[in-house]
Amino acid sequence: MTEQEYIQARRSEPWREELRKTIKAKERGDIPRVHMPELDPEYRSHSLKEEVNLGLSAEQAVKEAARCLDCANPTCMEGCPVGIQIPSFVKNIERGEFLEAAKVLKETSALPAVCGRVCPQEKQCEAKCIYIQKMKREPVAIGYLERFAADYERESGQVAVPELAPANGMKIAVVGSGPAGLSFAGDMAKLGYDVTVFEALHEIGGVLKYGIPEFRLPNEIVDVEINVLRRMGVKFINNCIVGKTISYEDLHAEGFKGIFAASGAGLPNFMNIPGENLIGIMSSNEFLTRVNLMDASNDESDTPVQKGKRVAVVGAGNTAMDSVRTAKRLGAERAMIVYRRSEEEMPARLEEVKHAKEEGIEFHTLHNPICYEGDEKGHVQRMQLQKMELGEPDASGRRKPVPIEGATEWFDVDEVIVSVGVSPNPLIPSTFKGLQISKWGTIIVNQETMQSDLPDVYAGGDIVRGGATVILAMGDGRKAAAAMDKALKA
Repeated sequence: MTEQEYIQARRSEPWREELRKTIKAKERGDIPRVHMPELDPEYRSHSLKEEVNLGLSAEQAVKEAARCLDCANPTCMEGCPVGIQIPSFVKNIERGEFLEAAKVLKETSALPAVCGRVCPQEKQCEAKCIYIQKMKREPVAIGYLERFAADYERESGQVAVPELAPANGMKIAVVGSGPAGLSFAGDMAKLGYDVTVFEALHEIGGVLKYGIPEFRLPNEIVDVEINVLRRMGVKFINNCIVGKTISYEDLHAEGFKGIFAASGAGLPNFMNIPGENLIGIMSSNEFLTRVNLMDASNDESDTPVQKGKRVAVVGAGNTAMDSVRTAKRLGAERAMIVYRRSEEEMPARLEEVKHAKEEGIEFHTLHNPICYEGDEKGHVQRMQLQKMELGEPDASGRRKPVPIEGATEWFDVDEVIVSVGVSPNPLIPSTFKGLQISKWGTIIVNQETMQSDLPDVYAGGDIVRGGATVILAMGDGRKAAAAMDKALKA
């Protein structure tokens, strides 16, 4: 339904009667939250490319937007790391002004179609919704509405560019084209800077491209957002490794006045247990990068990936869910999550866990690998799991998993994907002399400004946090852009 069709429909008596009912239901606070249509689980579990969530129709979006109670103090905004004017874009959707809603989103977010798909709204903006805080009901589906507005704009063919300040001639370098780098680049371009983004890989997008499967975030969605940045004047240079291809000193020699380090946390962690070097055991980073960026699901690819039939993924974050669901789509007959805590402690989004279960993924919680055994050719054949129980809370506040003495079991596997966290990319910390580095290898910055000990170097995202969400990385980029702009204009 176009905006014009929507406006025409609202003039009809049946629509007006429905609107009157909606207003009365809204006054009572009992409009049910919309449910996102999804592909059939059996069908989608064989498709790497087709997106699971199908998006809202215009009618669904308008009805969901009408649930917003127009709070005098919109607490939802307190939960948004990039400061989106949530009530404004939601009200535009309710009025049928879908392109205006998209415009509001773009004022503060460089990646609205991405965020509408992968951000944990249930822990952020939606968690602050008055429906949850005061009424103990389901919150307004802010994430669904964000996706709707961004998708509507793209499908309308009227993708707009945000308003830009006059060019000021100052060159700014961005290291890494993930969410932190793209968010920073967008804000600096709006402020009139000449921005160049350096990306080590052959594709622009960072973790949005290599780390998130297309059934959750299609590449074409990311490309549309990146093309808006290009239209804003942002330049992208791929296959360029800052710290090797080009140095900190080279950037200075080329006239860059500020540098934003957003090189991520692409160094995978392993458990260092017996047998972990067997063939068929790899990190989730390697597995997803090869499948998502290197066409590894194609047997004719230069870098084909193994298609295991009995696949175990160790871990229970979003990356683990992406890995196990990808393995299922590559033909695994048995795909399982192995996690040392209980399901309640899983860091993955509830939606990702739900989708995995619907697709036939097994969950072995309170189990932890302690060794692997292989065949005579060095290929993993089975894994030994230690049964666990939950003890007292640890430093994170979660109950610490404790081994149950003598309680182990063996599982037959021919592929294991380890997803137990990542460490920061060490290249920038080791080659930019003068940075202060934490014991975890992250760049230490002023948390208010994201400025490092090198006055012209700011940093954000996983290179500072050590592993976080897309939206938190974007928030770092926005904070750094505001601070760098202020410093350069001082």
